[in-house]
Amino acid sequence: QVQLVESGGGLVQPGGSLRLSCAASGIMFRIYANGWYRQAPGKQRELVASITSSGSSTDYAQSVKGRFTISRDNVKNTLYLQMNSLKPEDTAVYYCNNVGRYASEYWGQGTQVIVSS
Repeated sequence: QVQLVESGGGLVQPGGSLRLSCAASGIMFRIYANGWYRQAPGKQRELVASITSSGSSTDYAQSVKGRFTISRDNVKNTLYLQMNSLKPEDTAVYYCNNVGRYASEYWGQGTQVIVSS
């Protein structure tokens, strides 16, 4: 079992930046690939960025590629998402979790990101 606590969200103008953090408990989060997901009003939750357990490889959804950067600190058991050039379409609640078959069915509260002028 893993406990996930997301933070760092807020209100930002288009073109602005935010850095999200995910504090995770347990070895399961550390030894498998992790990801950032988001869910906008009226939409399904989607995976926007993922990173291997070692941090050697990353993948991004086309909608955020070139603007977001995922990273991890395995000593602190923390996952990060640097979000630049934010657009109104990025408005959503952002969550962290393992990806693929090792994703937990229990999600954290998430952190709200609102991009608006």
